[in-house]
Amino acid sequence: MPEPDSDLPTGLVRPVRCGPGGPTRKQARGPSWRRTSHGFYVPASVSDDDVRQRIVEASVLVPTGGAITGWAALCWMRGRWFDGRTASGDRLPVTIVSGTRDIRAQTGMRPSGEGLDPRRVACVDGILVTDACFAVSFEMRYAASDRAAVVVLDMAAYSDLVSVDEMAAYLATQSGWTGVPRAHRALALAEENSWSPPESDLRLVWTLAGGRPRPVCNRPVFDLRTGAHVGTPDLIDPVAGVAGEYDGELHLVRTQRDHDLRREGAFRGHDIETVTMTAPDRHDPSAFLQRLHTAYRHAAQHPVAERTWTLDPPPWWTPAHTVAHRRAMTERQRRRFLGHRAA
Repeated sequence: MPEPDSDLPTGLVRPVRCGPGGPTRKQARGPSWRRTSHGFYVPASVSDDDVRQRIVEASVLVPTGGAITGWAALCWMRGRWFDGRTASGDRLPVTIVSGTRDIRAQTGMRPSGEGLDPRRVACVDGILVTDACFAVSFEMRYAASDRAAVVVLDMAAYSDLVSVDEMAAYLATQSGWTGVPRAHRALALAEENSWSPPESDLRLVWTLAGGRPRPVCNRPVFDLRTGAHVGTPDLIDPVAGVAGEYDGELHLVRTQRDHDLRREGAFRGHDIETVTMTAPDRHDPSAFLQRLHTAYRHAAQHPVAERTWTLDPPPWWTPAHTVAHRRAMTERQRRRFLGHRAA
């Protein structure tokens, strides 16, 4: 089992106890120090608004043989979409798994007594965390719904922390663990190229509520004659010729909306029917489903033999739709070909 070290990323502060290197008991009760947990303090100027600081503050409670897991481990390993908050903005507790039940819950921390193989623990940037497979499995197994479990795996794959095959192999070793049936159901629905939780919701509504064939995610469309890149829709059914887009608040910005309209026009020019989901549709998808079924009816009127588009990339294109593709890229290639995802 590795040991934590003192090398934290710049700007983060590890809590200390009263005594040498920390405040006196009198100072700890004053305005210059902030209590993070029982017996631990940081200077009052250190804010816990930073999710990574919250993880550091919980890390001092990790007992011997334990580690941080779940969303916090994935966040610490630079998982883009694991921000430590619920959909309503409430803070999620940092989970500490110890293999025992000898630690008590404190504000901002949740203990877990699940078994922990020491080989699944590593020291990353000064903090003991479980590996990505254990962390993803934990979040999937304890997710509030199958949909939430799918989003966990989708977003871990987005950051290339795990692949679907890796999770399948790992879950096969956890027979009998709490929540494994839910994790297996989610595994069957997961994708490696969804770029955001709303896109995952769009896909699940499309297939589960809409009863439509499973589309592919963020696959570029090319002009069949010239090989030019037409655009990359959030989803596309390559058989029916129906594309799906999610429009959130970002898409209301004028420059983004102009871009969206030009792309929709390009798809329309190739007889690809496009259907859009908006934020309210995530809560009540009935109107979206009507638009989806209409799009499929319209798409059926376009003969396949007359298509002017394809999903088969030209030789010069660099594929990036799987975890394996992205892991194989150099850092320079990642900046060039994946920079648009962060934007």
